[in-house]
Amino acid sequence: MRLVAIFKDATGAEWIRERHSDEHLAFLETNKDKIAIGGSLRQYPGATPYGGLWVFNVSAKEEAVALIEADPYYRLGLRAGYELLLWGKPEFFGVVEL
Repeated sequence: MRLVAIFKDATGAEWIRERHSDEHLAFLETNKDKIAIGGSLRQYPGATPYGGLWVFNVSAKEEAVALIEADPYYRLGLRAGYELLLWGKPEFFGVVEL
């Protein structure tokens, strides 16, 4: 099951990203078999991150939710919220590897 999480950061919580990015990146690396790709979202190049996006390759939605809620950024309050959506693609795109 391929799911996408779109995160919005909490206002005034930039300090969490600054102080805990190493923990967050280690978490992503540890879970790279289930979080196929992830990264920050910005309004323009060089801007402060506005949020993030993850693409999951998991067996169930609950697995993605558990990963989101175990992430240091989520636990420490950087994330104001997230949207978790099922991602599908037309067959003509063929195999998409991430």
